[in-house]
Amino acid sequence: MRLIISVLLFSSILLAQKPKLLLLKVYKDQNITGWVMSEKLDGIRAYWNGKNLLTRNGNIIHAPKWFTKNYPPFEIDGELWSKRADFENISSIVRDKKPSKQWKEIKHYIFEVPHAKGGLFKRLSSVEKYQNNVIKIVPQIAIKDKKHLKQFLIEIESKRGEGIVVRDQKALYIDKRTNKALKVKTFLDKECRIIAHNGGRGKFKGILGSVTCVMDNNITFKIGSGFNMNERKNPPKIGTSITFKYQEFTKYGKPRFPVFLRVREKSVVRLYSTSKSSIISIKKKN
Repeated sequence: MRLIISVLLFSSILLAQKPKLLLLKVYKDQNITGWVMSEKLDGIRAYWNGKNLLTRNGNIIHAPKWFTKNYPPFEIDGELWSKRADFENISSIVRDKKPSKQWKEIKHYIFEVPHAKGGLFKRLSSVEKYQNNVIKIVPQIAIKDKKHLKQFLIEIESKRGEGIVVRDQKALYIDKRTNKALKVKTFLDKECRIIAHNGGRGKFKGILGSVTCVMDNNITFKIGSGFNMNERKNPPKIGTSITFKYQEFTKYGKPRFPVFLRVREKSVVRLYSTSKSSIISIKKKN
């Protein structure tokens, strides 16, 4: 019993608290006069609390010592990123508990200094002297008008970028979801949890055809696009939370044209009922 208590206490020390960070809302043609924009990097969100590098959920990122050697003594927030359309590679590098030589591919692109005073540029100015081969400040571009915004979005997405972020540069730091920082994409994205695997037909016979998902409002739907062949042969487990993109919601609340993007960080498998309509493995179609 004493040993179990000691292990539990040790584990609780290792677990970091979920940091309170700025989160984005969605751009819906709001007034963005005087705002700035930047590319939305499709990597792993990484928060430096002055001592440790953490994920958005507060999990330790096991970066090499050389990577964080010259980090500032204050908080910084950004994205661990290498290049566009490289999320799977970034994720495998960053989530490895034993850091590999591949960390040399990664840089930390900073877009915030949490809880610092002043507007966005004043906050980011404190990071300038710490820029090196690892730490980079995300460039911010003044928005001329909505046409300028649209042109920049088209440019980024044509280069396989995820989208852009628009921000009120005068706004003080806010450690929650805010309408002063918005994501702009030609599609929307959301999270859901897998509750069933559905077998495929034709070239996908014998492997995954689609997954049945449930959103936090209990609406269920299927996703059959976006999976590569390896993911179809080894699909995300039942109970896994995933991110998908879609165009809009139907009048019944289901996403139109959902496409699988990625497995969410630290997905937790939950238990469901064991009725006939509950979780099953690959369902064969006749």
